[in-house]
Amino acid sequence: MSQSDTSNIQALSTEVTQLRQELQLRDQLVQQLSQELFRLVKGNTSFIPQKSESEPDLKQLQALQEQLQAVEQQVTFYQEQITARDAEIYQLRQTVQELTDRSRMLEQVVQELPQIYRRKFEERMAPVREKVAILQRENRQLQAELQSVSYRLALKSRNANHSGIDLPSFPRPTSEETSISPVPNS
Repeated sequence: MSQSDTSNIQALSTEVTQLRQELQLRDQLVQQLSQELFRLVKGNTSFIPQKSESEPDLKQLQALQEQLQAVEQQVTFYQEQITARDAEIYQLRQTVQELTDRSRMLEQVVQELPQIYRRKFEERMAPVREKVAILQRENRQLQAELQSVSYRLALKSRNANHSGIDLPSFPRPTSEETSISPVPNS
């Protein structure tokens, strides 16, 4: 998983946490506003106008109605925001899930890479090993032949050296020639 993916996931997680907190705060505000509204409308019997109303009561009633409308608008606004945030949270969860799935897939690929590289290396090395084995066999054969030739040459050269010196062969003298004739003195 890359560092940017990790930081994106952390940022999304932080934002989701913040959105949840805002959502809880708004839920509490909506709850309080609805309780206050309920209390104002249901709990106040003097809130219901009487037939004989005075001018200040009418003004107060109008002010309360305006407040009620403002509160209703706020509630509507907050509900729209809550709905928008819910959709955003859902989309962020989907994104987080997709990124988590992707990171798991990438981690699995990273774990499988050494095995893939080993297998590919072995596939590439098999022909090289075969060629080395062939060359080693040829080398042994050539060395054996070289030793055989060297041995034969050594035998031939030894036989040639031990046969003795080649002396000229002279014909053997016959019996007449064996007698030594005197050398004349002059």
